[in-house]
Amino acid sequence: MLILGHGAVEGLLAGRERELIDLVAAAYTAHDEGRTSLPHSVFLRFPDRPKDRIIGLPGYLGASAPTDGDEGQEAVAGMKWISSFPDNVASGLQRASAAILLNSLQNGHPEALIEASVISARRTAASAALGARLLLGERRPTGVTLIGCGVINREVLRFLAADRPELTDLTLYDSDPERARCFARDNARLLPDVKVRRRDRLDDALADHDLVSFATTAATPHTGLAACPPSAAVLHVSLRDLTVPAILGAHNVVDDVDHVCRERTSIHLAEQETGGRDFIEASVGELLRGRATLSPAPGRPLVFSPFGLGVLDLALARFVHDKARRCGIGTVVSDFLPAPAL
Repeated sequence: MLILGHGAVEGLLAGRERELIDLVAAAYTAHDEGRTSLPHSVFLRFPDRPKDRIIGLPGYLGASAPTDGDEGQEAVAGMKWISSFPDNVASGLQRASAAILLNSLQNGHPEALIEASVISARRTAASAALGARLLLGERRPTGVTLIGCGVINREVLRFLAADRPELTDLTLYDSDPERARCFARDNARLLPDVKVRRRDRLDDALADHDLVSFATTAATPHTGLAACPPSAAVLHVSLRDLTVPAILGAHNVVDDVDHVCRERTSIHLAEQETGGRDFIEASVGELLRGRATLSPAPGRPLVFSPFGLGVLDLALARFVHDKARRCGIGTVVSDFLPAPAL
């Protein structure tokens, strides 16, 4: 059993933002091609603690064939176990913590335990950056608005900065103004020569830029998109911010239709209200493979609502695991499993 802690994982992923976006894109493509197995996530909730939850994301990601400059990767199976305890933030702790367990596909034995908070945050951010590519097409906005100033939007900013060097303006909004101030102080450096603006009103923040990322802890929808510029691209990472009318008035892209229409996401609520899913125009995999295209109507926003597929975690975990093995990083526990029967 190989055990990889937070520091090792962070070191193996550092500075690889564009590479990780490509890994996430490859995982979405494999999923659309039917080369994955992805049961629904399991939500563990607590009767007396409605804000807290722990989610299990099992999955299988098939092997990728070698291409020019890429030796390909073996299939991988495992599970991410991730908790969200929002009140941790007030105590100076991270809201989310996570671990990934990988299993051997030869004998099913567990073979790696990987601290996964960095993997989870960066696969989410890589997915958001990929979503921005698909929603924006040839457009090159110079500014981005971040709604929610926590870990996820910090990573979204990191990946957008790596993928869209034209960004020079940043607007921040958080329900806690002090959190927005701290975010500006600690993370504005991710964009060179950035001009930072903090807004006290959500609608003012939404009005500033064509590109918006929601990463909040909102449990129920609380805003529309009327304040956004026409044809804004909205990365709805936290899934529960937008009202049903906002969803129905947008071009909607998701990661997986069956997965995102669950757990009272804004997309799920829109499905319940309309009795169907026709308002969803495409999945990421369909767009990447050319099986669908976006033809945005002028003035209509485009919204990407990614539920968060476990195969993305597995893609990054496989990457980390393989590099750690090659570099001799991590702790190997030789007696983790029972001795073979004689």
